[in-house]
Amino acid sequence: MVTPISISLKSLGLMAVGDANPVLGSMAVDSREVRPGCLFCAMPGSNIHGATFVKAALAKGAAAILTDPEGALIAAEALRDGNAALVVSETPRETMARTAALFFGAQPKTMIAVTGTNGKTSVSTFVRQIWNELDIEAVNLGTTGVEGSWAAPLNHTTPEPITLHRTLKQAAFEGITHAAMEASSHGLDQRRLDGVVLKAAGFTNFTQDHLDYHETFGAYFDAKAGLFARVLPEDGTAVINMDDAHGVDMVAIATVRGQGLITVGRTSADLQLVAQRMDATGQDLRFSYLGKTYQTRLNLLGAFQADNVMLAAALVIACGAKPDHVFDTLEHLTTVRGRMQLAATRANGAAVFVDYAHTPDAVSTALSAMRPHVMGRLVAIVGAGGDRDAGKRPLMGRAAAENSDVVFVTDDNPRSEDPALIRAAVMEGCPEATEVGDRAEAILRAIDTLGPGDALLIAGKGHESGQIVGDDVLPFDDAEQASVAVAALEGRLA
Repeated sequence: MVTPISISLKSLGLMAVGDANPVLGSMAVDSREVRPGCLFCAMPGSNIHGATFVKAALAKGAAAILTDPEGALIAAEALRDGNAALVVSETPRETMARTAALFFGAQPKTMIAVTGTNGKTSVSTFVRQIWNELDIEAVNLGTTGVEGSWAAPLNHTTPEPITLHRTLKQAAFEGITHAAMEASSHGLDQRRLDGVVLKAAGFTNFTQDHLDYHETFGAYFDAKAGLFARVLPEDGTAVINMDDAHGVDMVAIATVRGQGLITVGRTSADLQLVAQRMDATGQDLRFSYLGKTYQTRLNLLGAFQADNVMLAAALVIACGAKPDHVFDTLEHLTTVRGRMQLAATRANGAAVFVDYAHTPDAVSTALSAMRPHVMGRLVAIVGAGGDRDAGKRPLMGRAAAENSDVVFVTDDNPRSEDPALIRAAVMEGCPEATEVGDRAEAILRAIDTLGPGDALLIAGKGHESGQIVGDDVLPFDDAEQASVAVAALEGRLA
């Protein structure tokens, strides 16, 4: 069991108003998790400031409050009535992250992080799988939780710092020496990774997403670039995909900071994919690295998977593994849950795949990558989430229409929005598509159209096991629904 923590405020590098120095036993960013001796981090929020809950935190025994100047004003009355120490920071999120790192005090010795619009989960999972194949105790953290030699759930792609560093400490306690994590734009913008010590960091690509949060492409790019401009130390190694137009920008940042650099790509890169041949069950690949050629089998569908694997291999090499050993592991890599996952196969041979593609570029990439593996028609199911970037909805429909033969438009996670209006926006990009609001029905009808040699891609939700409608999360798993639909259509249900 992990030893309970007991550490003074000043030992964490924090200076309180009036020079108070209480001993702390826990940290919390949610007042409901406060217990006696806790450091409550009252952070500014998009809708409400965390300082609003200082009174509740004090009532539960908080020993210290960390906030910004605005939060100190909001909580002034509650603080006068209590006896907790007050720490005021101009950069509260960064301070919370670095404090959490010191407070929990442990993480796996070798860590990498991956950022980019698409591919983060696949790359981080492949990094972990390569390490595991090399007999290294490793995990990956992100959208699918903590997976690998030790497993645990996570609620966010990049958790808030307290949860993140608590998880990293537990992983280290469990004997995990290597970890790969996803660095989301939200997590980077909110400084959640500040305090994590990285050996290397990777960049996949940059396309439209999350403009509901970042508002502009510039702000979105700056958030991603923060992984190299701020989080990755100067003695770390940047691994950059040069096939993306923004790769040169990331290289420039890494160069200015004096970081090590490994470029990957299909042309003019340190690690280069020089040949790729598709077949029905996977692909054969040839790589070039440091003047040596490597040929391997990849039992994964989709040309883009070679790019993800190439970036993952370079990250593992950047952390000290021998290239020969790394390339020997690639034939053993398996599908990432919810990423080009074969969910079901009809008796006539038609295949049904599930993928997390939820941006226009990801839908286009996934469908175009499937095409060389499909002899018949390519069918797509697409939708868009509510309360998210509305501008990408017609683009989602267009991406599906331009890269498949048949399109069904259905609900994704409508959240608080009217599902019909979301579908209508998607349909603007694919007016010839069939609109079926109920996702289960859409999957059933799409599968029913599949003939010999056809394939279906169910895009959008991937690994998710629920559908968010209003404030409710309804049980829903695309892969499970596909399997049920095939069984029903072929009379195999009891």
